[in-house]
This record gives sequence, structure tokens and C-alpha cells, in this order.
Amino acid sequence: MHEVTRILSAIEQGEPQAAEQLLPLVYNELRRLAAEKLVLERPGQTLQATVLVHEAYLRLVDVEKAQHWNGRGHFFSAAAEAMRRILVENARRKSALKAGGNLRRGEISDFEPAIEGPRLDLLALHEALDKLAAMAPRKAELVKLRFFAGLTNRQTAEALGISAATADEDWAYARSWLRIEMNGET
Repeated sequence: MHEVTRILSAIEQGEPQAAEQLLPLVYNELRRLAAEKLVLERPGQTLQATVLVHEAYLRLVDVEKAQHWNGRGHFFSAAAEAMRRILVENARRKSALKAGGNLRRGEISDFEPAIEGPRLDLLALHEALDKLAAMAPRKAELVKLRFFAGLTNRQTAEALGISAATADEDWAYARSWLRIEMNGET
């Protein structure tokens, strides 16, 4: 049994020290995933990878809510979902009228030419993923694992209990469907 799986089982059984043992084992991987997600955020993002990891971790090992983990893959799937929810909550909070709505903070870099990376509308992705989940739950879960958890095709296939070929097909379909849904193409 993998060490992470053993500790997750201990957390489920209510062992108080187990949560303390888990963080050092998964921290680097969760930090890498969080950093990858934040790179795709719009400029001016104030949430840091460390804060995202800690907030997601607190939600995952909340002792007041009984959690059941089917293993390492299930834990990282839940971590990806927790990170997604935190990013969506943060995006909603920032776009609220009382937080300034569409207003942008002026920064010195706004006046210098800069090369920008790809932008992702996280709220549009969230809504599109919800629609995809209603139609094709496995494909939506695959997107969460690949995009938010950073799992490879093989790891995603294992976590979902499907073949790598099926995971490839689902990934291709989901990416195309999401692109059309988010861009309003017909």
C-alpha cells in the first residue's frame, strides 16, 4: 500500500496525527499543481500558490467533515476540485461590484510593453465544466484531473478505471466541446 493511501486511511479512521503526516508527503506535488493553475490566471492575480495549497489542504482534511478516500488518485482528484473551487470563489469575489467590478488597478507595468501569456476565463470554464458534467460526467472528471490536478493521461485513466485509449478519446472530445462552449462557436 502506498504511504499516502495508508495515511488517508488513518485520517478517515480519525487518527489525529495522520493529517500532520500527510502534508509533507503531498505538499510539493500540490504546490506544483497550484503554481500551474495560477500561471493561467489573469494578470493581477493576488492568490499565491502556497495559499492555494494550504486552503485546499484545509478543506480536504477538515476533521469536522468525514472524508473517504479511495486512494491517492481520489485524493488528488479532490485536491484539484478544491483548488478549482477556491479559484472560482476568488474570481467571483474579485468581480463583485463592491470589490470594484470591472475596474482594474493601474500598475506601472501597464505603461510598459509586455508580452502576455494565454488568458483563461476561469468562470467561463467553471460554467462550461458544469454543463459538460451534466451531459458527460466522466469526461468532465477527466478534464478536472488532467487540467486541475495535472495528471498524465495514464494516471487519469487509472484514477477513472478506464483504458488509456478511452482517456485519450474523452480528452480530445472534452477539449473540443469546452472550446466551442466557451467561445460560443457553433
